[in-house]
Amino acid sequence: MNVKRTFGTILTILGIVGLIYAGWGFLNHSVGTRELLVVAIIAIIFFVSGIGLIKNTKDES
Repeated sequence: MNVKRTFGTILTILGIVGLIYAGWGFLNHSVGTRELLVVAIIAIIFFVSGIGLIKNTKDES
């Protein structure tokens, strides 16, 4: 079991969910702009770091 790849997958999924939530909130004006901006920035950080972990982790057999 590759812990880095699993953690990268979890971070990527959290990033996608956060970006969808931020986009939905921006379109519906349901939550304040500052809160949505913070969620979007954190989601981008999670998404990019998750993709980086997945790409840079070598498969060990």
